[in-house]
Amino acid sequence: MKRRQFIQKSTAATALVGLGGLGLQSFSPSKTKKITILHTNDVHSHIDPFGPDDGRNANKGGVARRATLVENIRKENPNTLLLDAGDIFQGTPYFNYYGGELEFKLMSMLKYDVATIGNHDFDNGIDGLYAQIPHAKFDFVSANYDFTNTVMDTHVKPYKTFVRDGIKIGIFGLGIQLDGLVDKKMYKETVYHHPIEIAQDMSRILKEDHSCDLVICLSHIGYEYRNSPNRVSDINLARATKDIDLIVGGHTHTFLPKPTIETNSVGKKVLVNQVGAFGLYLGRVDFYFEPGKKVQAEGASIMV
Repeated sequence: MKRRQFIQKSTAATALVGLGGLGLQSFSPSKTKKITILHTNDVHSHIDPFGPDDGRNANKGGVARRATLVENIRKENPNTLLLDAGDIFQGTPYFNYYGGELEFKLMSMLKYDVATIGNHDFDNGIDGLYAQIPHAKFDFVSANYDFTNTVMDTHVKPYKTFVRDGIKIGIFGLGIQLDGLVDKKMYKETVYHHPIEIAQDMSRILKEDHSCDLVICLSHIGYEYRNSPNRVSDINLARATKDIDLIVGGHTHTFLPKPTIETNSVGKKVLVNQVGAFGLYLGRVDFYFEPGKKVQAEGASIMV
């Protein structure tokens, strides 16, 4: 894609999010540090782009096109992380034939940094998921799934930290309740813990014990359930916690042209984002850090 076209597509849905600080124009370029978070969710084994006759999704998506976008953004800002919020598997014959091997190999080629686990990632059973782990050259995080008595024990971490340009970033994962959604024989002895309680602990550990400048929740619990407003969701998670800066969501296939801004339990702003499904869009959130000033952020959904 030509650079001019890329810039136009990238900025079309961008909206500046003030997190209590000053506008970007007040920042000194020499002092400001920029961290870029790229993310996908619910790709569901969509390797190829949609065809020209696929209605509203015609000519969108495809791993190769996503790779080009990611490569261009990394050239623009080397301090970039690429995340996935689960449901990597199930949805095309690629999964039926290769069992997830192709998905993990391609994500590794794109140099994903970390992913969480969705309910459809158990569709070949926990043993099928485990069998594909050698093809994943990136880490999995899930804080509320306890895999102690399963083959996935030690292969999933509750959280992971990164340092980019001196900024410390902590990322933890959350998964949806599997009981009633996935056959017990598929996830076996995996134990589910309440996401909000776990998130309160994980975000505190990352913010206080690990001194993270940026705390991200990689969630596969769903954006919002309007018919069940008390059900655990990313919106309720944002409101109930105090140390999360960004929730990257999945499961509900919710498309957001820009991140939702929620207020947490102590009155601070939290960004919540999700980019639909099937690899049609790439989510992007840029965070700007300057000593002595509150963090600024802007978000976009980039059409693939």
